[in-house]
Amino acid sequence: MIMIQKLYSKNNDPDVLQHIVDILNDGGIIIYPTDTMYAMGCHALKERPIERICKLKNIDPRKNNLSIICCDLSNISEYARVSNATFKLMKRNLPGPFTFVLNADSRLPKIFRNRKEVGIRVPDNNIIREICHLLDAPILTTTLPLSPDEDVEYVTDPELIDEKFGSEVDLVIDGGIGGVEPSTVINCCEDVPEIIRQGIGRININQFKIKQLCYYHLY
Repeated sequence: MIMIQKLYSKNNDPDVLQHIVDILNDGGIIIYPTDTMYAMGCHALKERPIERICKLKNIDPRKNNLSIICCDLSNISEYARVSNATFKLMKRNLPGPFTFVLNADSRLPKIFRNRKEVGIRVPDNNIIREICHLLDAPILTTTLPLSPDEDVEYVTDPELIDEKFGSEVDLVIDGGIGGVEPSTVINCCEDVPEIIRQGIGRININQFKIKQLCYYHLY
């Protein structure tokens, strides 16, 4: 069984893409490139693989915010409540290296509703957005765990990622060397958006109040 699969930004084999979609539909976990760092994810509407990921990362979903990838903004209202102003802000900056934290909708699994908030990602990465489009559902997304004494290549180099995580996930997608800087997180749950983590994404921060100390470990 192939545990690592090379993909490109375009012209990928449709059968290979469908195989990845089948893995997700069957409750599998994959590792994939984004426009920031490599991430681990699963079908966001299936609770069992979400629980598996939380166990792998040793986090409590009741105390940590969860984030999903959407292929575009067309179905955002199915999973989160978004104001017109926030939608315009997202439209100006997505696809891109941002996570927008919104109030979660009741249609998400119960594991999300425990937190009442959900992070929305639309990465500027054709590979994961194409998979998400074919899946016709959001993908739960979270950064790969890395201990302080581990080499950063274990979360940036697909071969080393496969070496470390291959036995714990169903597939590693090789999309080239990944980055090390996370997305910029913007909390849009209140009337005035707040940048709560400055990452690789740059935005006009004069519009927002910045919280420097709040950190979302899953984004």
